Amino acid sequence: MCKENEKETVVEINEAIIAGKRALSALKEARQSLKCASDWGIADLVGGGFFINMIKHSKLEDASQKLESAKQHIQVFQQELSDVVLPYEIHIRVDGFLTFADFFFDGLIADWLVQSRLKEAREEIDNAIYYVSTTITDLQNYEKQYMLEKGAY
Repeated sequence: MCKENEKETVVEINEAIIAGKRALSALKEARQSLKCASDWGIADLVGGGFFINMIKHSKLEDASQKLESAKQHIQVFQQELSDVVLPYEIHIRVDGFLTFADFFFDGLIADWLVQSRLKEAREEIDNAIYYVSTTITDLQNYEKQYMLEKGAY
């Protein structure tokens, strides 16, 4: 393998590592945002009222935006890995009916369903964080091994 190809390989590995770190950061932000939304959801469950409900829905919207950002970063990470396919999809969906029912009827069942979905989304994010972290570590180890084999260290 010529030096040019070796450099290109190292550049590709580094681009994947950088993309992975960005995805990891976005996932951690999304996890924190979901925790915040969940906390407000618990406050709503124990008798929050109209204003708590409005704050909770604002936090849900923020969490949804952070999740979308994390998905975009993971897609870039996947592109950089090109031959690695994530075995799951990160998503959060608070169906229109649940949002409507929760906001206007403020019922215990609707609140519980929202909390259940937030818990599922947090579990998915934790799985994604584990996968991305492991993949970054594998890439870093591969890069070190590659460089040792090529005599670059």
